[in-house]
Amino acid sequence: MEQFIDWISQPWPWYVAGPLIGLTVPVLLIIGNKSFGISSSLRHVCAACMPANIPFFTYNWKKEMWNLMFVLGVLIGGFIAGALLSNPETIVIAESTQQDLAQLGITDFRSLLPADIFSWSNLFTLKGLFFFVIGGFLVGFGTRYAGGCTSGHAIMGISSLQWPSLVATIFFMLGGFVMTHLLLPHIMAFAGF
Repeated sequence: MEQFIDWISQPWPWYVAGPLIGLTVPVLLIIGNKSFGISSSLRHVCAACMPANIPFFTYNWKKEMWNLMFVLGVLIGGFIAGALLSNPETIVIAESTQQDLAQLGITDFRSLLPADIFSWSNLFTLKGLFFFVIGGFLVGFGTRYAGGCTSGHAIMGISSLQWPSLVATIFFMLGGFVMTHLLLPHIMAFAGF
């Protein structure tokens, strides 16, 4: 059992993890003609918790209970992986990326999220305002505007040959490049890094 825990807690290579993620698409389609996506679950939660007469939330959300269970499984799995199966080694990041991030004031690479930005102590600071509140709003707005999140478009949409998903995924990537290379240095300087 200890060997299994050691094996499963190691980072999996892309050629194993990628196909496993990709296989969720045909499995969901075969099991019940279901579409993979995470962002739609927020709509289902809102429809269940706030039964108002808002047209966007007026539908039979109980038909989508499988999606809520899927997201619950992702949360539980993420907690188990992070709390019980986390790799104690430092995250492997290319030296050139570490140098670029150090110029922006990010030097803590002990976890997947840099603690220089994502920590409880930053929650009620200018950094927290930018990265938690404004960033969260922009992610939510972009997801709604694009009609789905990156996982829904890039994994489910492209694999089912949907043109809008290809366009959305291209613009997700372009937005990430613009943010990383053009906007992030200015935001970091303004936020006090």
